[in-house]
Amino acid sequence: MTRQAKQSAPPADDSTGVPHILTFDVEEYFQVEAAADGGTRPEQWDSFEKRLAPCVERILRLLSDHGASATFFVLGWVARHERDVVRMIAKAGHEIASHGMYHGMLGNLTPEQFRCELLDSRGLLEDISGNPVVGFRAPTFSITHKTAWAIDVLAEAGYKYDSSVFPIRHDRYGVPDAPRFAHRAVGPGGGEILEIPPLTLRAMGMNWPVGGGGYLRLLPVWFVVKALKKAEKSKHAGMIYLHPWELDPDQPVLPMSRLARWRHRVNLERTEQKLQRMMRDFKFLGVSQSMHTLTTNAKQTYSYGSPGQS
Repeated sequence: MTRQAKQSAPPADDSTGVPHILTFDVEEYFQVEAAADGGTRPEQWDSFEKRLAPCVERILRLLSDHGASATFFVLGWVARHERDVVRMIAKAGHEIASHGMYHGMLGNLTPEQFRCELLDSRGLLEDISGNPVVGFRAPTFSITHKTAWAIDVLAEAGYKYDSSVFPIRHDRYGVPDAPRFAHRAVGPGGGEILEIPPLTLRAMGMNWPVGGGGYLRLLPVWFVVKALKKAEKSKHAGMIYLHPWELDPDQPVLPMSRLARWRHRVNLERTEQKLQRMMRDFKFLGVSQSMHTLTTNAKQTYSYGSPGQS
């Protein structure tokens, strides 16, 4: 199979435009990869102040105020220790998906460990929410060519879609030549799953990240709006991702490198304003609500190669 196939034009949409996709990675501020690099370990997590629930409540109010829906990729640790957060999201009618158990990058797991995390997190989330869990996002977008085996494991575990590939160049993650929009991802063992990357903007021969996290906080909002409009014009849904802790500028400062602290905290006080602007200007849905359109428009197939491929 060739790495990348020519994409056919998706069917035309109606005059209301293409609804975009809004997602949240539900984790505490002390569970991010930058905190782990600074020495914070899972066995210490219980000792930190938990600040997640008020942030999720604020997000749910914003979604309700704007008539928007979203998908929440919930960490298994959160499901186990803060069950009311999961119940709150499910009660509001939003999709629950898996973010793994302990926020470990896939390169630090074996396929069997990953399989166990998928099963454990799905079991917890389904038990609490009462709804099926069919989607997954790896911590730190850590499906790359080297961890492409994860696609096979996801397919074997019965997941319907994944959102773990960022088609950019980055020092931690990224598959820069991967398709920019929803496509069929194929693992080295032939497993196949719908892959939905975060929003990027193509310019100067490169994919520029704009769809969430520190990129969204750093960039002016008009630039993100431009990328959404460009995706909409091509009849593609742009995926935006955020974290609840990004609406919490008063969160404690954790030990991190100077660069990591800047990435983690830059413009936290502007996140909510930018989110409101996007929800005012565009229609947002969760992944499962958009599955028919995403599957229909996923004309491209991409093989992520074998483990160890660079």
